[in-house]
Amino acid sequence: MKSGAESDALLVAAGIGGARIAHPLTLQRYVTRHFPDQENGRVIVIDPDGVLIADSTGSDHLGETYATPGRPELMRVLQTPEPTSEIRHSDTLRQDILVAAAPIIEETTFYGAVRVSELMGEVQDRVRRVIAGLAVIGLGALFAGLIVAFALAGSFSRPLTNLAAVAKRLGGGDLSARAETDQGASEIVQLARSFDDMADRLEATVKAQREFVANASHQLRTPLTGMKLRIEAAMAGAPSEEVRRQLEAADTEVDRLAGIVNRLLVMARRIEEGGPSEIDLDEAVHRALERWGERASRQGATLTAKGEGGRALGEQADLDQILDNLIDNAVAYAPGPVVIETGRADGRAFLAVVDVGPGIAADERHRVTDRFFRGRTAPKGGTGLGLAIVRELAEKWGGTVAVETADGGGTRIEVRLKAAT
Repeated sequence: MKSGAESDALLVAAGIGGARIAHPLTLQRYVTRHFPDQENGRVIVIDPDGVLIADSTGSDHLGETYATPGRPELMRVLQTPEPTSEIRHSDTLRQDILVAAAPIIEETTFYGAVRVSELMGEVQDRVRRVIAGLAVIGLGALFAGLIVAFALAGSFSRPLTNLAAVAKRLGGGDLSARAETDQGASEIVQLARSFDDMADRLEATVKAQREFVANASHQLRTPLTGMKLRIEAAMAGAPSEEVRRQLEAADTEVDRLAGIVNRLLVMARRIEEGGPSEIDLDEAVHRALERWGERASRQGATLTAKGEGGRALGEQADLDQILDNLIDNAVAYAPGPVVIETGRADGRAFLAVVDVGPGIAADERHRVTDRFFRGRTAPKGGTGLGLAIVRELAEKWGGTVAVETADGGGTRIEVRLKAAT
C-alpha cells in the first residue's frame, strides 16, 4: 500500500518538474486542473523551504509553512530528498490518513516536494471491496468447478479440454479465441456461452483501451509539435544571441518532454491484441541502422551490426522500440563504436548493444532497468525510463534483459527472446 502511494507521488513529481515550480500561478492551475479537489484526497507542492506553493484544494493556504513537526513526511523529504510514506493521524481531519511525499529533482537541482494524501477509511474501503470481489469471484469459480467436476466426466472431458485450451489462448493474448461449442451437456454449452460473452467484453475493453492510448498519444503530441515549430520559427528571427540561446534551451526542453510522453505512453500499453508473432531480428537491426545512422554520426558514434539472430517471438513495434532505446542509450553514454549483435544461445534468440563508454558500476547494474533510475555516469537530460521500457517489453514476450561489462570495457546490454521454431 505504501509503495504504491510512493509510486503515485513520484509520478506526480515527475509530471510537475522544475519548470513549473518557477511559475507559481501556472503551477497552481496545473495542480487544480489535473488533481481537482476531492473529498477524500489531496495533492500539495512545497518549495525547498517548506512553504506551500500549490494545493489541489485551493489557494487559501498558499504561502504558509507546511513542513512542520505535525507533517513529518514533509520534514523527511526536505532533509533527505527520497520518497517517503506513512499512515498517521491528521489533527485537521481528525482521521487517519495515508500520506506519501516525493522530491521534485531534475538533474542535481532540488526544486521542492510533492505530497499525496488520502483518507485511510477510503483506502480500506477500496481494499475491502477488492477482497470481497475476489472472494466472490473465487467462490463462484470454485463452485462452478465443483459442479462441472461432479456432473461431467468420461465422455464430457473433451468439451472441457477444448474450453481449457481456449482459455489458455485467451490468457496468452489471443483475444479472438472463443469456445463456440453447442455440443455436450447443457451445462457445458451454457458455460461455453458465458465464457464467450466474457471474452467479447474483454476484447471490447482492450480495444477501448488501445483507442484511448492512441488518442492520448495524438492529443499530447500535437501541441508539442506545434510548440516546437513556433520555437524554431522564433529562433530564425531571434533579435539577439541571448534570445536565441534561450529559445534553443526551450526547444531542448520540448524535445525532452516529447520523449517523456512517448516513453510513458509505451509503458502504459500493457495489454496487446493477439499473441506473439514471428519477427526477424536481423531485419529489425537493419532498419534501426537506417533510422539511427545519421544521428549517431552527428553525435560522434558509429553503428555496426554483427551476427545472425534469425527469428524470434514477439511484436515488431516492441522490438523496434527496444532497439531504439538501447541505441539511444549507447550513443548518449558513449560516443564511439557501437556494435549491435544478434545470435542464438541456449535455444533463445538474442540481440545486444555494445558500447565502449565508461560502463556501469557493479552496484548499479541491477537497478538500471528500474523506472526513473539514473546512474552516476548518466548523461544530462535523460528520463530514466529507456531501459525500464526495454525490460518491460522484453518480459511481456517472455524475454530477459542482462546488463554486463563488455570485453575491453564499456557496457553490453543483451535482450533474449523466445526463438521462433
